[in-house]
Amino acid sequence: MSDDPRTSTLSRRRRILITGASSGIGQQAALLLLQAGHRLTLPCRDQDRADATRQKLLGVDGADLLTPICDLADLKSVERCAQELIAHGTPIDTLVLNAGLQYSGAAEPQRSAQGYELTVAVNHLAHQALVMQLLPLLERSESPRLVITASEVHDPHSPGGRVAQAAGLGDLAGLRTGAGFSMVDGHSPFSADKAYKDSKLCNLLFARGLERRLRQRGTPMSVLAWSPGLVIPRSSGGFFRQSRHHNEWGQRLFALVARDLLRLTATPGQAGALLAQLASSAAYGRPEFSYHVNRLIAPGQLRFESADPSPEAQDDALADALWTVSAQLVDVPDGLSHRPLRAPVEGRGQSTETRQPQGSTGGEEHQGLQDQEEHPHG
Repeated sequence: MSDDPRTSTLSRRRRILITGASSGIGQQAALLLLQAGHRLTLPCRDQDRADATRQKLLGVDGADLLTPICDLADLKSVERCAQELIAHGTPIDTLVLNAGLQYSGAAEPQRSAQGYELTVAVNHLAHQALVMQLLPLLERSESPRLVITASEVHDPHSPGGRVAQAAGLGDLAGLRTGAGFSMVDGHSPFSADKAYKDSKLCNLLFARGLERRLRQRGTPMSVLAWSPGLVIPRSSGGFFRQSRHHNEWGQRLFALVARDLLRLTATPGQAGALLAQLASSAAYGRPEFSYHVNRLIAPGQLRFESADPSPEAQDDALADALWTVSAQLVDVPDGLSHRPLRAPVEGRGQSTETRQPQGSTGGEEHQGLQDQEEHPHG
């Protein structure tokens, strides 16, 4: 089977929730999925962003779109969004954790509403909280799937991972302290760049840990992690907008060299097409963990292929510790440790409510969520 989703066709209509779909590759994927007839839930940080996203996407004929409010920098907002979707009761076929942020160049850590370092809070903790709460809706799908946007920079041996401080979580000493931590390992001096790399390592550990826990309790699921490659949009918004606030000219120079001179990047459209296929193609429905990389093989040439995560990302003991500490920080009951039974699949004696959450646009079922910043990465 070819590992390039651009060569396959989108599968039957799915109910897909995507975080990080108000711009960048998430929005490009959402557009393709809507055009293919899939039903989307795109959580947005606030009402203004939700309105703007709907305006961009509702031009698609027959668009079935829901845009609940979900600020990933505030776990209370994540909880409200999850409760709204649970109350609606519509199963989720694919949950895409795509939102992410980075604020390279900042001298001091920024904080989430709960006081956690913002990069790890948004890129990892909020997504774990969302999955733990929405898992019952995923398990009501006949072919549930989870996709998480990671990055090659989680690996210290990758081209991007070798630049400056490498990813590394240590014994999670910083994360264990809770509110006020600056770095996950608890001893490295604050680095926004390393915080981002660490958050992507957390994504891989979380994905592998989730798949293993589901398999061990007899409810296996397709869990896909992927790296879109380095994506630098030409617009002033998107993933790098936080970093531009701290080092605008450095970011402009980096974009000029990496994107325009050396041709090391993928476009948002190219990466969005990959994400759309990962979310919907039957080729990616096997119930197992897998990792895929949009790898640069020559200037202007990328190849999408299966890969192994870094050795640290394959550390099961670290994955278990991260899961446990993160579950405590997000304060969500860990249902995976206690409930071994799969919820009924829709259409097999299980009724669902027909009330639609605020912001829905027609259709009887929805899913998806929206984004925080956007997501490109190397």
